[in-house]
Amino acid sequence: MHIVCSLCLAINRIPESKSHTQAKCGKCQQAAYSSSPVELSDFSFYRYIEKNDLPVIVDFWASWCGPCQAMAPVFSKVAKQSESLLFAKVNTEKAQKVSTDATIRSIPTLVFFYHGKEIDRISGGLSESQLKNWIVQCLQKIE
Repeated sequence: MHIVCSLCLAINRIPESKSHTQAKCGKCQQAAYSSSPVELSDFSFYRYIEKNDLPVIVDFWASWCGPCQAMAPVFSKVAKQSESLLFAKVNTEKAQKVSTDATIRSIPTLVFFYHGKEIDRISGGLSESQLKNWIVQCLQKIE
């Protein structure tokens, strides 16, 4: 399994016999896996979603967006409960190229990526149960 380090963006190969949650990055020696959402930029976005073998759920948000702010704690909580998924955030004000490339028209927008390909997306603030239900639907599409 390949995991992109959440800090230095190095690609780490994790043996199937080891847990990715305990893996250390071969480059920076920090934890390769983060249970918290990783902040992505125009520079880091594509490497992170394309080179990770785990699905990546990306929250496209902005600091002025009330529903984005309300959903942030829910997104973080679900991330901490989901070891088989990676969670990331993209500030649409700072990462304008990625936001344009992803055709983000409203925020918050969540996009589920698997091996760099968009599997599904949903816009608007979600409750914890709505977010978990959407994730289950996305996972069924890649099985």
